[in-house]
Amino acid sequence: MNIILAGIMGRYPYGGVGWCSLMYLLGLRTLGHRVWYLEDTGECNYDPLANTLATEPTYALRFIRQALRPHGLGESWCYVDYRGRHHGMSRDRWLAICRDADVFLNLSGGCWFWRDQYASIPRKAFIDSDPAFTQLAIAKGVQWYVDFFRRFDALFTFGRNIGTATCQVPVGEFRWRHTWQPLCIDQWRPAPAHRRAFTTVMTWKTGSFTDIDANKDIEFEKVIDLPRKVAASLELAVSPNAPRSRLEQHGWICRDAFQVSSDLDRYRDYIRSSMAEFSVAKHGYVHTRSGWFSDRTECYLAAGRPAVVQDSGFSAHLPVGEGLLAWRDEAEAVAGIESVLGDYDRHWRAARDLAAAHFSVQAVLPPLLEQVLIRCPAPKQAASAPA
Repeated sequence: MNIILAGIMGRYPYGGVGWCSLMYLLGLRTLGHRVWYLEDTGECNYDPLANTLATEPTYALRFIRQALRPHGLGESWCYVDYRGRHHGMSRDRWLAICRDADVFLNLSGGCWFWRDQYASIPRKAFIDSDPAFTQLAIAKGVQWYVDFFRRFDALFTFGRNIGTATCQVPVGEFRWRHTWQPLCIDQWRPAPAHRRAFTTVMTWKTGSFTDIDANKDIEFEKVIDLPRKVAASLELAVSPNAPRSRLEQHGWICRDAFQVSSDLDRYRDYIRSSMAEFSVAKHGYVHTRSGWFSDRTECYLAAGRPAVVQDSGFSAHLPVGEGLLAWRDEAEAVAGIESVLGDYDRHWRAARDLAAAHFSVQAVLPPLLEQVLIRCPAPKQAASAPA
């Protein structure tokens, strides 16, 4: 099939975001499909060097090109900037690709328009990487937003409990199917050596959904004193809005997130150089019991790096205890770290086995495509945006 994936690697040009889209593209290609990358958000991209939204997409275009070209996708992308200009290929060529497309996958809001060329693609699906937040935003009832989601044939979410009795987040008229981020396992081969440090890459507070105070800073208070209670270094590659002085006073080692994730290779190298991951989840994921599981944590596991991460409800769906250790309070966090330190060989092997079994391309993408292709009743229609 011919498949277009809309992503946000130019809007948020960081290594982790780039890997999310790239592994869908590589995974779908491995399964025998032809793939193209699209970005058409109607927004300016963030420029980390200028630390501002940029009116010219120079940084975003360079990031996309550098992410895709090494994998033979350097001519297979289109970026539509907020003025409607096409980059990566001409508008006419892009329209021809859309006419031949069989499936349109919208990952994390990589496109917020129902242009005629997207609406005419036979099967269309949205993949939600920010569970609870997305559904709560829909529940506000803003008409264009509700209508936007109505036009998809299938909706998927990384929140394993969304739409179940375990999670009280309202879903209204929508059915959310469950999926994980697919992993290209061979891209994450374990490094021969590592530092004795538990690390993570994180944003302290995001600029999205600002009316919902549900970021990682809230959950971090549960483990603020953790470095004083374990025999390993705990390192945060964290966004500039974090209170670094306070964190360092409590024993956390802080690094600049951009320096370790400015491109895909640096992000991967940072994960592979770590002993394991320790991380908190967004408050919104935890208190709703959304069942969210991090694409970043998947990468740690695939690299043979055990993960001690906060339980958002995912422990009901994934095996925990070896390789992946879930915590709900400080005592469980301490116990998880001590377990990894006490039998590292067992945990790193279990981590990679878990990643292959649950997150590999072969485990994730065939069932997703099967559900996308199921003939569903026609969704309610909203007015098309101009092409």
